Parts: sequence; C-alpha cells; structure tokens
Amino acid sequence: MAYDYSSLVQTTKRWAEQALAAGWINADAAQQLSDVDARSPETLFNHNGSRPLIVAFMGGTGVGKSSLLNRLAGKAIARAGVERPTSREVTLYHHHSVAIKHLPEQLPLAQIKTAEHDNESRKHVVWIDMPDFDSTEQSNKHQVLEWLPHIDVLIYVVSPERYRDEKAWRLLLAEGGRHAWLFVLNQWDRGLTEQYEDFKRQLHKAGFAEPIVFKTACAEGLQTDEFAVLESTISSLATEHIVEQLEQRSSRIKKDELKQTLQNTGRLLGDASVFQQLPLLWQDQWQRTTLVLQQGFAWPIQQLARHYADHAADLLSNPATARYATSGARFNLWDDWAEARFDDALDEFVINADQLGIPVNPLKQQLSALREKAPKIIQAQTELAARQALANPGNVLHRAFLKFMRLCEIILPLAAICWVGYQVFIGYYTSNMTEVAYLGVDFAVHSSLLIAITWLTPFFILKKLKPSLEKSALRGLNKGLNSAINMIDGEVLLAIENIGHQHAAQIKQLDGIIELCGVADAGRQSSIDSNSPLARMLVD
Repeated sequence: MAYDYSSLVQTTKRWAEQALAAGWINADAAQQLSDVDARSPETLFNHNGSRPLIVAFMGGTGVGKSSLLNRLAGKAIARAGVERPTSREVTLYHHHSVAIKHLPEQLPLAQIKTAEHDNESRKHVVWIDMPDFDSTEQSNKHQVLEWLPHIDVLIYVVSPERYRDEKAWRLLLAEGGRHAWLFVLNQWDRGLTEQYEDFKRQLHKAGFAEPIVFKTACAEGLQTDEFAVLESTISSLATEHIVEQLEQRSSRIKKDELKQTLQNTGRLLGDASVFQQLPLLWQDQWQRTTLVLQQGFAWPIQQLARHYADHAADLLSNPATARYATSGARFNLWDDWAEARFDDALDEFVINADQLGIPVNPLKQQLSALREKAPKIIQAQTELAARQALANPGNVLHRAFLKFMRLCEIILPLAAICWVGYQVFIGYYTSNMTEVAYLGVDFAVHSSLLIAITWLTPFFILKKLKPSLEKSALRGLNKGLNSAINMIDGEVLLAIENIGHQHAAQIKQLDGIIELCGVADAGRQSSIDSNSPLARMLVD
C-alpha cells in the first residue's frame, strides 16, 4: 500500500516535470505537484511485516509533554523544566527490538534523543516527544512539521492555561484529517470543569464529534488522574489490525488530496473541445493578415520583378551571378514591415487562444520556429516561381504561337527561295526552247521582295509579340507569394494539429494518474467500527 502511493507520487512528479518543460502548466502548479508528500508512518523504520504504532506528544510550551513521557518511562528521558522553550529536541522512547538505524534524510539521528525499554506490553508502540510547536525558534516548528507525516496517533497536550493556544490550534485544524487524535488536559490539578467543557466544545467545532480527552495531573495520587487510562488506550490501539486501518485511511486521504490537486491542475490544461476552434480562429486571423501583406508587397514585388528582368540572363545561367541577381529579394520583399505584420498576426492569435483558456506556452513554442521560417518560405517560393516564369515567359497559347512563328521564320523564306529557284529554272528552260527573253528585272525585284517579306513578317511578329520579362517575373512573383502564403497557413495549421495531439496526450496521462488515485486501494479498505475508540479519534 505504501509502495502504491509512493509510486503514484513519483509518477505525478514525473508528469509535472515534463508538463512544465512543455509549457502545459506553470511553475506554481508544477511546484504544488512536486511538493506532494510521499512520507508516511510505515516509511519511518525498517520493519518486516507488522510495525509498531507511532504515537507522539504534541503541544505548546510548558504544557507538560515531556513530563508525560518521563512519567511513562518511569525516568527522566526527555528534557523537562521551566526554561522556555522547554522541549527543543525530539525524544524517541521504544522497545529495544525496534530498529531505528536508518531514519529518512530529513530526520537525522544526530538531532534525536532515543531511549529504550524492555517492557513487552509496550513493545508495539513507539513514543515520541516533539518540540514545542509555539516556540519562537523556527527550528522547533520545522522539526514538528518534518515528523508529522510519520505519526499515526497524535496526543494533543494542553494545560488549563494553554488549551486555547492559537499556533498549536491552527496546526490541529490543518492536520486534523490526516491523523488519529487523543487529547490530554494536563495539570488538571489546577484546572476547572468549565475549562474542560470549553475545551471539548472547541474540539467539537474542529470536527471531533466525541473527542477522547484525558485529564492528567502532575501530582501523584490524584483520583481524577487518567494517565493509566491513556496508556491502556494506546496499548489497545497497538494491534496489527488497527495499524493497517490507519495506514489504509492515511493512504486514502492522501490519494484523495492528490486526486483533487490533479483535478485542479487538469483545469489549467483547458478543454479539449476548445482546440477545435483554433484552426478557424487562425484562418480568420490569417485571412486579414494576408490582405494586408499583399497590399504591402505590391510595390516591392514590382521593384523585384524589374530587378529580375534586368538580370534574367544571370539568374538563369551562372549560379554565382544568380546569387547576385537575387540578392535584393530578402531586403526588398520580406522587410521589417512584413515581419512586424506577421509577428502581430501570431501574437494576436496567441492572445485569442489564451482568452479561450488554452495553455499558450506550447503554442508559442510551436509558432516561434515559424517566425524564422516564414521569411525563408517567402524567399524560396517567390524566387522559384520567378525563375520558372523567366524560363517560360508568357502563357501556353502565347508560347505556342511564338513557336509557330519561329517555325514560319524558317519555313516561309525557304519556301519562297524554292519557289523563286523553280521559276528561274523554268524560265531558263523555256528561254532556250523558244528563244523568249529570260525572266527580267521585274521578276528579280518581285522575287527579292517575296523572299524578304516571308522572312521579315515572322521576324516582325516575333519581335513585337515577345513576352515582357518584367511582366513574367511579376506574374511569377505573385504566384510564388500566394504559394508561400498558403504554405505558411499550412505550417500553422500543422502546428495547431500537433498541439492538439500533445494536449490530448497530456490529458490522457493526467486522467490515468487520477484514475489510479481512485482504484489503487480498491477492495482493500476495511471499515472502522463506529463503536471503537479509533472512530472517536478521527475526523472525516
């Protein structure tokens, strides 16, 4: 059982550590989970099987805690006197068979006084006298707080003058549900019945329906002294069954507290359904930002298109000169203004996500990389599109028509030359056969004009219809810009999707730990008999 709870605490701390590193919870929430106390009475001593009942005297200065322990031991084992604070150290009184060689690190043996006995009737009880909690010495309070998780039964000792002590009473209210309590109104030889009744009323307000209060006196032989009843009550509780019930109850309370803490932490993670709103939230934000960017890019794109057109030959030929030709791209297109608009869009998106109750640190971590990646996407896509546009200027029909004109520029002059050559041959043949004049000046002029026209016409058309490199570069840059904008949009949506998956994983892990808090001890709890003294010692 102790191992179950301690392993549960370790699992919680590991989850809190990674959740803090990933930004899902803040440092305060992580610290609260890391401070979960895994200490318990069964971890105090090394024992095999059953262990002793751990009982401690607690109270303010001068109420007689140490005197009660000395009275139990029959000798002065705890420092008692009029000096304040009376108790400065922890005193352990136990059977010699109980090994206390290895206490936890925060409870060093060097600061603990021990005393052993051979009384077999007290073999299963370890008595502890703790320092005065209301002392001005902070070390005393620190020792008490360090020991409290290891105590089964706390004997709250008061005196008629000190039963309304504020500091010790605050500790009682804070620790009431974690321990079993017995109450001792010590120095009763100086007390009044009204004080006893008032003390019981105060305990009733603290949650004890029927508190067990023992009246003890410093003077021996007083008939109303109930010290022997106190001792016998503790002895009756020092059974394996009672100890197991206390362990189970302590474990249940701690797990309930841990479960509540985890559930409170889970609220910090936000609702999983809210993450479904993020894509629409971003697209609405990005649509507005895109319009602003496109308007702001209009003039830089024109300047960049002219720059590309002037250096088209360098851009498409030599890589070294191509770098020179595109050196103005980053400066002219993605400038400080564009970067500021993009950062504003991301910041506003994060703010809107925060208003939805979503942890924004993981979102910031995912989007931070895009702040550096976006300029590279713009640069790469616009340059690629500009290169493609300059390599293939014009549209498909335009390029097809120009190819046809280039073909005509070759075929038409050749056809004209062939036709003129044929006419020259036929004219020469006819002149020899009929002695008719061989061609003439008109034919030579007309033939020359025909050849010139068939060559110049396609040449003129090609020259006049040649695509504008600047317009081609401008069209390519706009196409690349739209592609880059879509890519950035996709990168953000992908980041949002990743965040959603991570959030679901965090919720699943947390729910798994919360579930363990409820089922780890299922079937092992045994109910406490309402008629037993133990039932009157507990606050539910």
